[in-house]
Amino acid sequence: MKIDFEDIYERFFKDVYLFVLAMSGDPSMAEEITQETFFKALKEIDHFKGNCSVKSWLCQIAKHLYIDDIRRKKRFESVKKGFAGIQKEEGDAESAAVRKEEVLSIYKTLHCLEEPYKEVFGLRTLGELSYREIGEIFEKSESWARVTYHRAKLKIREKMM
Repeated sequence: MKIDFEDIYERFFKDVYLFVLAMSGDPSMAEEITQETFFKALKEIDHFKGNCSVKSWLCQIAKHLYIDDIRRKKRFESVKKGFAGIQKEEGDAESAAVRKEEVLSIYKTLHCLEEPYKEVFGLRTLGELSYREIGEIFEKSESWARVTYHRAKLKIREKMM
């Protein structure tokens, strides 16, 4: 079955845009997420099974991209607040240096971790991917991704001690 992606784009762009706009209330965010949705859909079109309508499939992709964007922004804000807190600690340069050293130690440990543990840990914590998505990347099961991530955490703890 040949799918005309240009036709899909023309038919559903406005629907997806309005769907994201209703969730976000932000026209520029809605535009950005909608563009990302169609880019991702184009990459994944061969995996579309037809279990739902194309419009539903696109809206699911948009919803997940929107949620990921919100999570990313929350994580960024919390990191920013953490760094602001470190900078505000007047006269406590020693404490800030200790925290920086701890972060560096974690990165060094992660760098030394063997594959696939390093990549799975990074995809889960930094990339915020679901276990299902990680499994798909490695062409393994969701359970494999969960177990591998758990083992990666154990290896990091072990190396940090």
